[in-house]
Amino acid sequence: MVDYVVRTATADEHDRFSGLFAAAMMFESSPTDLDREQFEPERALVAVDGDQFVGTAKAMTRDLSVPGAVVGAAHVTAVGVRATHRRRGILSGLMSRQLREAPEALAVLWASESGIYGRFGYASAAWGVSYEVDLHRVRPRPVSGSVGLLEEISAEEAPGLLAGVLGEFQTRRPGVSGRSELVWRGLLQDKPDHRGGKSARHILVHRDSAGVIDGYALWRGKMNWGPTGPANEVSVEELVALEPTAYHVLWQHLLTLDLAAKLEYGHAAVDEPLLQLVSNPTALNRRVGESLWVRLTDVPRALAQRRYATAVDVVIEVTDDLVEANNGRFRLTGDTEKASCERTESAPDLSASVTEFAAAYLGGRPLAEFAATGRVKEHTPGALAAATAAFGWSVAPVSLEIF
Repeated sequence: MVDYVVRTATADEHDRFSGLFAAAMMFESSPTDLDREQFEPERALVAVDGDQFVGTAKAMTRDLSVPGAVVGAAHVTAVGVRATHRRRGILSGLMSRQLREAPEALAVLWASESGIYGRFGYASAAWGVSYEVDLHRVRPRPVSGSVGLLEEISAEEAPGLLAGVLGEFQTRRPGVSGRSELVWRGLLQDKPDHRGGKSARHILVHRDSAGVIDGYALWRGKMNWGPTGPANEVSVEELVALEPTAYHVLWQHLLTLDLAAKLEYGHAAVDEPLLQLVSNPTALNRRVGESLWVRLTDVPRALAQRRYATAVDVVIEVTDDLVEANNGRFRLTGDTEKASCERTESAPDLSASVTEFAAAYLGGRPLAEFAATGRVKEHTPGALAAATAAFGWSVAPVSLEIF
């Protein structure tokens, strides 16, 4: 075992922190002043062996939409261990401390390796859909009625114009991370060496008949040439729309770009309405995979923060190997308007580990899914069906970015 110490970073250690994480993930680190400005040293943990960094993990202070609410969530990222120090407990030390110290009731992350984070009570709570669209085959349906106006805007003006659209979208779909102006600026950095041979980013907005922006798309193009002529590629990074017309017009534009043969989009929901906008959905070529992982760091507070699709009154028994305060029995009551979750000594109706409740937290995976393997146990007949219905939501969760 390595004799290492886990501590918080200091502001002047950003570049060392980023360099170690980049080396662990096998990419080059080229931090900018904006990257350093975004760094929250008090939320960045480093494992130190002597005078060298051997592990990193940090959390970003952001909010997240959950069923019926928008709440604070520790956005965990930059988790890495020096290659020479693997399999020595460093990752466990970093993750355990991070979970115990998080001020938010839940933590979220994207897992580079899905086999790792279940050990720490995380669960995949949202599915994402990736599209690879054959633009020569796809047949978009025409837009009916007034189509509004499409306009390209600059990266400098985008944070101020798009923040309200994303904020409103959060109230409509779980799993969406909020962005401060600083986070928006970081997202919209467009370093040429990060484009992968693609064009500079296009920022396209849709304005309704009153001139109000009600949707936007971030996308890039890549020149390509095939045996029969132009075969350019379109990469959609993000598409958010508040109204059906905006959604349809933005997609109509992207699906009909001249000289393009393929479109890729990697952050769609499992109930993405895009399927309804084409007459031949098989041309969309969908692939489903895990996206956002959730960990409840404070079970009663997390369950009280979200809302429930149907009225629920259930006693749950929770086990948690890492956060002792999460162990015990809690009475959960709630509906679409309010919720509470209080410790109780009553007999449980359901029992499970913190992982199963994390999986169901965003409404994208049913609690009953885990009963088939005994990971959720029903002690009161009917409690599982009632709780499964309550934890569900009318729309699937979606995460729009890998952070």
